[in-house]
Amino acid sequence: MKKGFKDGFLWGGATAANQFEGAYNEDGKGLTIADVSPGGKQRMKLLRDDSYPLEIDLEKYTYPNHLGIDFYHRYKEDIALFAEMGFKTFRMSISWARIFPNGDDAQPNEAGLKHYENVIDELLKYNIEPTITISHYETPLNLVKSYGGWKNRELIGLFEKYARTILERYASKVTYWMTFNEINTGVLGSFFTLGMRNESLNNNFQALHNQFVASAKAVKIARELNPNIKMGCMSIYATMYAYDSNPVTVAETMEENRMFNYFCNDVQVRGEYPTYAHSFFTKNNVVLDVQPGDLEVIKENTMDYLSFSYYMSTTHALKTAEKEESEGNFFGGTKNPYLEASEWGWEIDPVGLRIALNDLYGRYGVPLYISENGLGAVDKVEEDGSIHDDYRIDYLRKHISEMEKAVTIDGVDLMAYTAWGCIDLVSASTGEMAKRYGFIYVDLDDEGKGTLERSRKDSFEWYKNVISTNGVAIQK
Repeated sequence: MKKGFKDGFLWGGATAANQFEGAYNEDGKGLTIADVSPGGKQRMKLLRDDSYPLEIDLEKYTYPNHLGIDFYHRYKEDIALFAEMGFKTFRMSISWARIFPNGDDAQPNEAGLKHYENVIDELLKYNIEPTITISHYETPLNLVKSYGGWKNRELIGLFEKYARTILERYASKVTYWMTFNEINTGVLGSFFTLGMRNESLNNNFQALHNQFVASAKAVKIARELNPNIKMGCMSIYATMYAYDSNPVTVAETMEENRMFNYFCNDVQVRGEYPTYAHSFFTKNNVVLDVQPGDLEVIKENTMDYLSFSYYMSTTHALKTAEKEESEGNFFGGTKNPYLEASEWGWEIDPVGLRIALNDLYGRYGVPLYISENGLGAVDKVEEDGSIHDDYRIDYLRKHISEMEKAVTIDGVDLMAYTAWGCIDLVSASTGEMAKRYGFIYVDLDDEGKGTLERSRKDSFEWYKNVISTNGVAIQK
């Protein structure tokens, strides 16, 4: 049994450029897929519809990410607040289109490179370690329209050029990197991940293969530049339960779990395609274009650590069973009668996080990094300006407590925890500001109205205390 979290544990928060940075068309930045994604609960439905043009139409839609919370101009103020909380690390992403506006430009945009250098230097000033995600739902729009997204192998070379550019610029300052955000959502054909809509199963997995190769090449570049760099993959993990003890249900759950929770991690951490994936490809007539050298570069450039987001579990029942569906869960599934749900219908399962940590560490044996976890909720500002978000504290307390059990009782090697949306930002799934995650409140509504002033929620002081005691004060 270990005693608490390790010395040097990386407490912090996580964000994505397209959800909080703003300045979507300033200083030479090009358009990304996020810039043409409208706000509102219809966002995901529209993006799945091929008739929806990937263009900006201000007469029909709002685009909250165009302003975000204006971190681009306010980063010094926000980083000072992160430092006040005691952050040890801050997970951020770099927008590809801020470096190469079209994704295939001959030369990088110096204004974009300088901006991120300024942000990194500001973090380091407060001894906050940057953790950088190279691609977080921010594929340049031109690569979708002109190349067809990630099913096109040309994106491997373009991504390699982009990765080399930022790694060469920041390798001496940034130790922790991740390649693709929640890469395994590509198994579901996610537009945000692959830059593709309603493609065939074959094209989805071809796109993932291309990303595996691109990711491995980024790892190779990083290690050549600085052997001390730590490279990680990043997936979204949903602890999966069989609804009942029917062996058929259990077997189906196992198959879903392998393809969603393990497949991308197996390739990137173990360095090879697992046998069950080959069986899946045969069953579903998936034939990949694997070029000479692809498998070798994947095998030779595996990850130093495994990062994952955790928000919910999912429960699988046979399709023939008459069970109530779980409406809000990103992964669908059957409603779990033992779990409560958030305002957005996301089932809350803290114990599932402990299960996830044990599962992943037992399978891969590399350090784990919880890169996203948090509760999206509506926050009420009182007359005196205070924000009493006890529901958020309760959610985080229960999840971090289970995380502590995984470390102290189960012996899991956990290196970091970065709460998602540590400062309020635009929701990826709904394009709303109303769905808030942060310890820091931003005065901005779904229509882009507000002062953008920052204020501390009750959870701000609670998390500050957790960090200062290295997790001892979780229950206070």
